[in-house]
Amino acid sequence: MDDVVAVYRRAAEGFGSLVRQVEASQWGRSTPCADWDVRALVHHVVNEDAWAPPLLAGRTIAEVGDSLDGDLLGDDPVSAWDDRIGAALAAAGEDGVLDRVVHVSFGDISGREYLSQMATDHVIHGWDLARGIGAPDDLDPDLVEWTWGFIEPQADAWRAAGVFGPRVEVPDGASLQVRLLALLGRTA
Repeated sequence: MDDVVAVYRRAAEGFGSLVRQVEASQWGRSTPCADWDVRALVHHVVNEDAWAPPLLAGRTIAEVGDSLDGDLLGDDPVSAWDDRIGAALAAAGEDGVLDRVVHVSFGDISGREYLSQMATDHVIHGWDLARGIGAPDDLDPDLVEWTWGFIEPQADAWRAAGVFGPRVEVPDGASLQVRLLALLGRTA
């Protein structure tokens, strides 16, 4: 899986399939992300996807301003997901996107790095969402392997920045999914 755009698309499709499984009574359920219930978790990911088109187009956070503040889910979170991920995937599919400079909160990164971070977030939060709604939480093994290869070398730096919780100890022989989740502070 070397095509980062394809990885992002596949991770988004996995997350989206879970969004479509959320029942009306489940939006307030807790998730492994202590500060987020199901609705807040989905909003977080939808918000990230909402940022993709302007950032991949070269706009800065200051230029986007507060236009993406507030409740992006409204009364129909599934439609909000569909709209935002559709626009994000369209922006990610543009020619030359991987080599573009993307202006994020901590500096400038390549489009490749940005979409890799986005894919990682969709994979990991897909597990969080599955746990929150009681759906099967087995992640796509190819995405687990790709995410491990991307995030493992830089996990300590992300943890130091407050992105991940403390690493969780796992037994010898744990699956790659369990090791990935533990690396990012989650107990499988």
